[in-house]
Amino acid sequence: MKRARIAYRGAVQWTEVLGDGATLRLPSGETIAATSAQWLAPVSQGATIFALGLNYADHRKELGFKNQDPPLIFLKGPNSLVGHLGETVRPGDANQMHPECELVAIIGKPARGVRADEALDYVGGYTIACDYAIREYLENYYRPNLAVKNRDATTPLGPWVIDAADIADPQRLELRTLVNGKVVQEGSTSDMIMTVAELIAYLAETMTLMPGDMILTGTPQGVHFCFAGDEVVCEIRNIGRLVNRLVVETVS
Repeated sequence: MKRARIAYRGAVQWTEVLGDGATLRLPSGETIAATSAQWLAPVSQGATIFALGLNYADHRKELGFKNQDPPLIFLKGPNSLVGHLGETVRPGDANQMHPECELVAIIGKPARGVRADEALDYVGGYTIACDYAIREYLENYYRPNLAVKNRDATTPLGPWVIDAADIADPQRLELRTLVNGKVVQEGSTSDMIMTVAELIAYLAETMTLMPGDMILTGTPQGVHFCFAGDEVVCEIRNIGRLVNRLVVETVS
């Protein structure tokens, strides 16, 4: 089952996604065309949003890091998210802005002190993120400042959440990013250094993970700089296709 968060006729609601996503079923039972609604980031109110850096072996090699260096974990604010078919502002001075396709694991029940071999039992679903990076603003790979990873609408998320039961193995998923129809990034979740289960167990050692909490699990190799007007698509096989467009920054 796939669930999407939308705005429709002035109300924000979770809906069931039917088929390939062209039709949505509202909580009332009414079905509507997806084109008549605005897709919102499928995030629950109050959710903690974790993000991973340097969690793919091929991406580490691409950037010149050793695999024994610990993955980077940081938090994202809710304003950094934008939904499917949304727009992301490309700062006027950002010539090194590139998309990063990521699998997102969503916690389904409270998790604290869980073992890695049982951690997937705590996943409620999965979605896709496009976590843009802006290299000019990066102070240090181990300190991603606000200007890099928490600018408004720089993390498209969606288009929907697919139930965890529908994904047999989160470590066997193919990812790719396309810019204006050209493939610029490809990889597999099998290349993760810390698996989804290991990440959940690691985070749950420190704090209780709550239903709705999200873990952006990192990105594979492939750096491609984007510009205003570009259409960016992040795809993960068996989950979906997340579409976003970059727009020019307007100075008020």
